[in-house]
Amino acid sequence: MKPMPPASCYLNGAMLPLAEARISPLDRGFLFGDGVYELVPVYGGRMFRVEDHLERLDRSLARLRIANPLSRQEWLQLGRSLVERAGGGDQWWYLQVTRGEAPRDHVMPPDITPTVFSYCMPPAWPTAEQRHQGVACITARDFRWQRGDIKSISLLGNVLARQISADQGAQETILFRDGFLTEASASNVWIVKEGALLGPPRSELLLEGVRMGLLHELCEELGIGYNLRPIAEAEVFAADEVLLSSATKEVLPVTRLDHEPVGHGALHGKPGPVYARLHEAYQRAKALQSV
Repeated sequence: MKPMPPASCYLNGAMLPLAEARISPLDRGFLFGDGVYELVPVYGGRMFRVEDHLERLDRSLARLRIANPLSRQEWLQLGRSLVERAGGGDQWWYLQVTRGEAPRDHVMPPDITPTVFSYCMPPAWPTAEQRHQGVACITARDFRWQRGDIKSISLLGNVLARQISADQGAQETILFRDGFLTEASASNVWIVKEGALLGPPRSELLLEGVRMGLLHELCEELGIGYNLRPIAEAEVFAADEVLLSSATKEVLPVTRLDHEPVGHGALHGKPGPVYARLHEAYQRAKALQSV
C-alpha cells in the first residue's frame, strides 16, 4: 500500500493540515463527550455503505437533540474531497459532530453552533492470518451506560472494556448484561447455530451496526438463516461459530473464547463454513456497492 499524503482535515468549514487543527477547551465534546461520530470504510477510493452511515449519524444526532449541521449531499461531498486529498485507495473516513462551544454547564445550551471535524486515516484491516485462523476474545460484564444505540464520542466504557482483552493479548472483549449478549467493545457479535446466523435484537443497549443490515442482505442472498433475538451467555460458549462485525473488521471469525476453542468436531478452534461464505460474499458486496 502506498503511503498516504500528509493528512488534511476539515474543521468548521475549513480545510487545513491535521496538525494545525484546534478547538476551544470549552467545546462540549472536549468537556463532556457531548457529540457523535461515524467511521466509513473506503475501498479503492470509494466509500462503502456511506448512506447507511449517514442515516445512523442522523439518528444519533437526533437522540442528542443536535441539528445536523450539513445536508446529506454536503456530507457526501466532504467525504469525497477528503478521500481525494488523502490520495484515494483504501482509507477510513472519520466524521464527528459535537454540540459546540459554550460555558461549562450540564444543561444543553440552545442555539450554539455545532463543531464539525472530519479526516481520513490509513486503515488497519484484519490480517490474512487473522482471517485464516480466527481471533481470540475475552468475555466481561457489560458495565457501560445504557444508551449504546447512540454512537457517542464518549467512549470511556468501551476503552476500559477493550483494555480487558488487550491486556490478555486478545482481539476483542465480548460483553454480557444480565446473562445475555450485547456486543463487543468495538464490534457487533454473532453466533452460528445449526447453520443460521443469530444476533442480539436491536435495543438501547447496543449500537445498530451498519453491518447488521449488510449481513442480513448477504444471508438472504446465500440462503443462510438470520434471526435477531436474545442470546444467553451459555449459547455463545456452545455456538458452532462466533463472529465479529464492524466497519474496520468487516466480518471476522472468533476461534478462541476465554482461552478455550470455539466450535465442535473438526471445526473446534477453526473458522467455520458460515463465516467463509459470508466473508466471500462481503468481498463481492464491496465491489458492487461502493460509491
